[in-house]
Amino acid sequence: MDPLSLLLIAVGLAMDAFVVSICKGLAMKKPSLKSVLIIGLWFGFFQALMPIIGYYLGSSFYDYIADYDHWIAFILLAVIGVNMIREALSDEEEDVDDSIGFRTMLVLAIATSIDALAVGISLAMTGDDILTSAVLIGVVTFLISVVGVKIGSVFGDRFGKKAELVGGTILIIIGARILLEHLGFI
Repeated sequence: MDPLSLLLIAVGLAMDAFVVSICKGLAMKKPSLKSVLIIGLWFGFFQALMPIIGYYLGSSFYDYIADYDHWIAFILLAVIGVNMIREALSDEEEDVDDSIGFRTMLVLAIATSIDALAVGISLAMTGDDILTSAVLIGVVTFLISVVGVKIGSVFGDRFGKKAELVGGTILIIIGARILLEHLGFI
């Protein structure tokens, strides 16, 4: 996968963590640097870990589905993207408090990184380098989460839904690109 596509996937995956980070920033009002870094590390670490897990799960059954790998990658990315767009367009509010305790952050980090697990499976199907991909996804998520906490504490929740909408759209486009490449259209 080319570096731009990988960067766009990383940004798209980070949007859930970004939205929750904005909510954390809103709840905290004036978060300390330590709190901001803790939030960024939780989200960044899990966004890096989940694609690795997904990659090795996907690799273990790759031989059985090699003829359909591009379809699987497309479907996984499209489903994730559509779900993100649906959430962005819904009127449901994210219920997040200001706690950064172990249990709270573990649940949030896992919940916001499940999509990355599916992307890891997709990366196994495309044969991309998982370590480079995981590190990039983790670093991008860390940075975006840190910015999200600051935005939430300063500007409120104006950007959360829009970010999720953009992230979902990016994932759908990249999934379509993978499919079109393997079908010979690109």
